Amino acid sequence: MDYERALIADRKLRLLSKDHAHFKKLRRQLRDIIVCYENATWNNVDNITEEKLHERAINERLAESERWFIEERKLSIRKKLKELNLNQEDLAFLLGHKSKTHMSELINGIRPFTLKDLIIINRLLHIEMAKLIPLYLSPEDQLKVNTAIKQLGKPQLKLSNENSVFV
Repeated sequence: MDYERALIADRKLRLLSKDHAHFKKLRRQLRDIIVCYENATWNNVDNITEEKLHERAINERLAESERWFIEERKLSIRKKLKELNLNQEDLAFLLGHKSKTHMSELINGIRPFTLKDLIIINRLLHIEMAKLIPLYLSPEDQLKVNTAIKQLGKPQLKLSNENSVFV
């Protein structure tokens, strides 16, 4: 899953690095990590199983869903900022962030917002929380919760498929 997220982050950083040297350096570091992982995981054809390919496909879909969510969140925030005649620097100031670069990383999903940031954005810009916080769980997290439910012996507890990427 982290590999798929890294590939998406690399694509984002490629665009951002055109304007900022900071992102260029960050992208170089990420590319090195990606290459190491690929060499360790995908170089030996004999070690690539159907299960591994299936898992990769699932992770790719989940990572793409996360990317889409972050893009929609970014558009919602930018739309509200524009309506209120504010910019990203103004939002950074309101959230208590001093760096323009850091705010750009938050908006673009390179770094995660804190819960406090998202609550302030919700209350200040009146963007519903469901557009700010992803409400889905990865298949691994769903499995962990369902396993815990079984271990507790509480069949009345059921994990809702609402907002699930994979039903």
